[in-house]
Amino acid sequence: MAVEELQSVIKRCQILEEQDFKEEDFGLFQLAGQRCLEEGHISQLLEIIQNEENKVIFKTMGWNLVGPVVRCLLCNDKDDDKRKDCYQMLDLLVKLCNPKELLLGLLELIEEPSGKQISQIILLLLPSLQTVIQKLPNNKAYSVGLALSTLWSQLSVLPVPYAKEQIQADEYGLCQCCKALIEFTKPFMGEVINAEENSTENEKLKDELLKFCFKSLKCPLLTAQFLEQSEKVENDPLRYFAAEIIGFLSAVGHSFPKMIFNHGRKKKTWNYLEFEEEEDKQLADSMASLAYLVFVQGIDIDQLPMVLSPSYLLQFNMGHIDVFLQRTEESVFSKGLELLENGLLRIEDNSLLYQYLEIKSFLTVPQGLVKVMTLCPIETLRKKGLAMLQLYINKLDSQGKYTLFRIMASLNLLRYLVIKDNENDNQTGVWTELGKIENNFLKPLHMGLNMSKAHYEAEIKNSQENSQERQKSKELCSLTVGGEEMPNVPPEMQLQVLHSALFTFDLIESVLARVEELIEIKTKSTSEENAGIK
Repeated sequence: MAVEELQSVIKRCQILEEQDFKEEDFGLFQLAGQRCLEEGHISQLLEIIQNEENKVIFKTMGWNLVGPVVRCLLCNDKDDDKRKDCYQMLDLLVKLCNPKELLLGLLELIEEPSGKQISQIILLLLPSLQTVIQKLPNNKAYSVGLALSTLWSQLSVLPVPYAKEQIQADEYGLCQCCKALIEFTKPFMGEVINAEENSTENEKLKDELLKFCFKSLKCPLLTAQFLEQSEKVENDPLRYFAAEIIGFLSAVGHSFPKMIFNHGRKKKTWNYLEFEEEEDKQLADSMASLAYLVFVQGIDIDQLPMVLSPSYLLQFNMGHIDVFLQRTEESVFSKGLELLENGLLRIEDNSLLYQYLEIKSFLTVPQGLVKVMTLCPIETLRKKGLAMLQLYINKLDSQGKYTLFRIMASLNLLRYLVIKDNENDNQTGVWTELGKIENNFLKPLHMGLNMSKAHYEAEIKNSQENSQERQKSKELCSLTVGGEEMPNVPPEMQLQVLHSALFTFDLIESVLARVEELIEIKTKSTSEENAGIK
């Protein structure tokens, strides 16, 4: 009955021009075709599609049948004959149908499933999706970007396998999808690489592919765990995916060493690709992931210039390490520990100059290590965090060691004693000496911080007001700190030093405020208890 209904719709439409097809015809066509599949008339439906006389009808209406055909494929996973016919139908529909309408239909199908069905649909439809986009006469860059964005959104919800057994089992199909996604992207990457001229459309396509690469570096590669480097590449699909993504970046002329070292600048721009503030925050994760893949996993590390010193490499990687340590996922901050270890082991003991502590990340990374040591539930990672902090300290010169244990060590010790030792117990004697501590340490520290911040804020304001004139004359700036004149430095570097100092003062001030808050809470509580006893 369903076959007859479909043939009736087709017979009526054969005498019409395409523009004369009614909305009613589309609905009846889809309903009849779907019923053919549901009732098992798959071979008959295939014959109807193969009929040359129906070519125009299926070109206009056939995309409505893609969804039912795909669902039929998934339902008949054990019937080889039906699956074979369904595959043929899908191929024919991809060849016959209007590519623009078919593209939207395929993307809707990819967006529908959840859980383990996500990878099934993606693996099934990627070849068709690739063919459809290649058939589009124009706006290919937009279509590629839309497809990659949809695919990435679905893959990003799948759990990333952690252990070797999980990677090999690939229960949710993420590893298979990553490999298939590389094959899907290669033809479009080839168009960009082999283009004879840099047209606007070609640049747009390049931008979409680059955005996909950066997204992939964040998910799944930021949280992905990799097998030992001695393993064959084919045994580690996520390493293969990572290597291909980095290869894509290099192939379109974006040197990954330059991108890694670009981290931390206010705005990152490559050719036409510009990242706004919110995207820039997400890009930090991608760049940290890239640094880990290159320096720890050794992927394409031979592209790095051999003349770069270990301290120079550490300086730029510290920003990436800080990004890792700010995250809460164990698989992520463990990468920060590995990247830090990789950088520190290249440096001789007592050789890291104290001036590096003027860079923000050289102060925040030790704080991140303390967080790992105290809050991480995994003992091995807590021990690794302690070992990295000890290694970091060993690499600093004597003045650097002294500076790191600044004032901050004293405040943190005082904070610990106030938390652990109640005023009534006073086992450490800290409450007996509290008056002296407040008068001789906390109050002078407050005054010193206020004066120092005011001094540096004035220097920053002065520097910014005169920056335009200095840029015109290429004049170098001098800075006086503590009565001593620092060596002449460019205005940009001077501002960096001033901002780093302000950040350090803010860090001290936050701990100081917490210590004073704890003292107030503890003394108030003790007073109330004593009043209650009386």
